[in-house]
Amino acid sequence: MKTPHIFHLRRCFATKYTARITSTAPTGRSLAAEVTPPPPLPSDPRGYLLPRRDLICKATQILLSPPPSSFSDPFSDLSDYLQSLSFSLSPLEASEILKNLKSPSLALKFFHFCPSLSPDFRHESFTYNRLFLILSKSTNPARFDQARDLLSHMHRHAVRGSISTVNILVGFFGSGEDLERCVALVKKWDLRLNAYTYKCLLQAYLRSRDSSTAFQVYRDMIRRGYKLDIFGYNMLLDALAKDEKVDKAYKVFEDMKRRYCEPDVFTYTIMIRMTGKAGKTEESLAFFQAMLAKGCTPNLIGYNTMIEALAKGRMVDKAILLFSKMVENDCQPNEFTYSVILNLLVAEGKLNELDNIVDISKKYINKQIYSYFVRTLSKLGHASEAHRLFCNMWNFHDKGDKDACMSMLESLCSAGKMTEAIDLLNKIHEKGITTDTIMYNTAFTALGRLKQISHIHDLYEKMKQDGPPPDIFTYNILISSFGRAGRVDIAVKFFEELENSDCKPDVISYNSLINCLGKNGDIDEAHMRFKEMQEKGLNPDVVTYSTLIECFGKTDKVEMACRLFDEMLAEECTPNLITYNILLDCLERCGRTAEAVDLYSKLKQQGLTPDSITYTVLERLQSGGHGKLRFRRQNPITGWVVSPLR
Repeated sequence: MKTPHIFHLRRCFATKYTARITSTAPTGRSLAAEVTPPPPLPSDPRGYLLPRRDLICKATQILLSPPPSSFSDPFSDLSDYLQSLSFSLSPLEASEILKNLKSPSLALKFFHFCPSLSPDFRHESFTYNRLFLILSKSTNPARFDQARDLLSHMHRHAVRGSISTVNILVGFFGSGEDLERCVALVKKWDLRLNAYTYKCLLQAYLRSRDSSTAFQVYRDMIRRGYKLDIFGYNMLLDALAKDEKVDKAYKVFEDMKRRYCEPDVFTYTIMIRMTGKAGKTEESLAFFQAMLAKGCTPNLIGYNTMIEALAKGRMVDKAILLFSKMVENDCQPNEFTYSVILNLLVAEGKLNELDNIVDISKKYINKQIYSYFVRTLSKLGHASEAHRLFCNMWNFHDKGDKDACMSMLESLCSAGKMTEAIDLLNKIHEKGITTDTIMYNTAFTALGRLKQISHIHDLYEKMKQDGPPPDIFTYNILISSFGRAGRVDIAVKFFEELENSDCKPDVISYNSLINCLGKNGDIDEAHMRFKEMQEKGLNPDVVTYSTLIECFGKTDKVEMACRLFDEMLAEECTPNLITYNILLDCLERCGRTAEAVDLYSKLKQQGLTPDSITYTVLERLQSGGHGKLRFRRQNPITGWVVSPLR
């Protein structure tokens, strides 16, 4: 039988003493010794014991070392080590140990462990401060509640904090009731605010967007003879300027100069922005000149702020001059710079100056800036100017910008310049840009609107040959376009191609086909497609029903139109005003006055507001004249709408 191993636990820590043997027993089995007590611990002039570095290092090592087993407890080991010493842990040593513990949970556990070492141990304000600092650097959501609990712990144990405690807490909480509670501690602990406290309070109120209280703190700080640094001045000025407290901002700016705190480029930029926003362009210029006179070199933000102020003052020539100085001084404009200049030129009708801007900044201008110009000019309706700049970009850059090309394509299509748009699609690959379905769909939509059917067919063949593959939107646009042009056969052909493709017809596809068939006289086929749509699990929408009701109404099949309207209600598809107008017109033309009046009552009950078309039908009902209405529709791809117009 094997004897089990016995593990002897050996104390790893001991205190060394110096002793002198005074006598020995004759047998040699005992002796007497005089022990020399260890020298007293060193202390500072105020009587506080100086921390023992070896103890702090050892305690930190015990707490931070990984435990040898899951049964080990570092706090038990630390307790054994400290009990082996002839003296107890001091609060200052506890504070130094806390300093080495980065983990808030470990630090809190050690903090509450310390009083268990000795009945005489009592935390001082600096140990609390150390723990507050650790919590302030934590990202744990519970850190604020932990700090509040720690503050309550101070109150329960009657520990008076220092001004450092207040400074830490102000920086930690920074806003709301907690900030006011921190300020109240100054009075409770009978403390005096120092320069750093004022700075912490100032920043806290500014972060809370309370510039009024921050200004009061600043005034109190100045009255007590404390100085604010340039960073603090700029923070305060920026907050006052953003809150449009112009008079207070001017006062702070003048105080700053009187107290020999020289304004820097950020200070002047804040003042320029404030006066520019208030429309005081001349004052903005004065601040800019003062900045230059002080030897400050404007940065990008400084130039942009001044140019923006000039733009607000509609000073085109001065804005262009400053822009040229900016480039001369090797300050590269960004998109914001160009946006301010461009908007100013557009507003003042001086787009002819844009070439001058491009020429001035030619060493910095790139395809991204060209792209911005093209996009913006296109959106603002200046298609010709956008196209001219786009051509410049095309000629001077080997690689194109896809966003710029898309913007240019949309602009050309909106302006009806389809020859140029198709030419762009054909050549876009020369600049390393791959055409996509959205580009083709944009061109198809414009061609359909202009009823340029032959171009649609040619472009579609090119799309199939070169890619990309058509999507559901492509097919819907094509069905709608050919249907609107009366080419029912081709519209049906595209619908069948859609059915055989990876895409499948949706509600809009059927709406477009039903509209095409119905408006070209094939109402029976249109109704069959309506039934087919339902069989495939697609729910007809208000557009589907409105289209068929109109088609049946125009062919004097009033009963069918009314039946569809009833079915629409049964299927919980809510009619809109257009649906009511179509059916009202149908009933009025067929002389079914009572039913028309009843339908108008339903319209009102549904909470719809009659429009001019509704009232036109009602007038005919009252006069007894039965006229006919024209019907106009929008593109079914963007939400096909039936709208009867007189």
